[in-house]
Amino acid sequence: MPPFVVVPLHLGALHPVEQALTLLLAFGPFVVLAVVVVLRRRADERAAQDAQGEPSTTDQAQAER
Repeated sequence: MPPFVVVPLHLGALHPVEQALTLLLAFGPFVVLAVVVVLRRRADERAAQDAQGEPSTTDQAQAER
C-alpha cells in the first residue's frame, strides 16, 4: 500500500470538530500573516504619503466636509 494511503488509515477518521481544528491550525497562521502584511502595507503607504506632504484619503474626505 502506498504511504499516502497508510497514514490516514493509521490515524483513523477525524470528528468534524477535529477536522475544523486541524484546518485552523494548518492554515490559521497564514491567514493571520496575510492580514498583518496587508495592514502594515497600508500603514506604510499612508506614512509615505504623509512624509511626501500628500494628503491621505482620510484628510481629503475631512477637507471636503
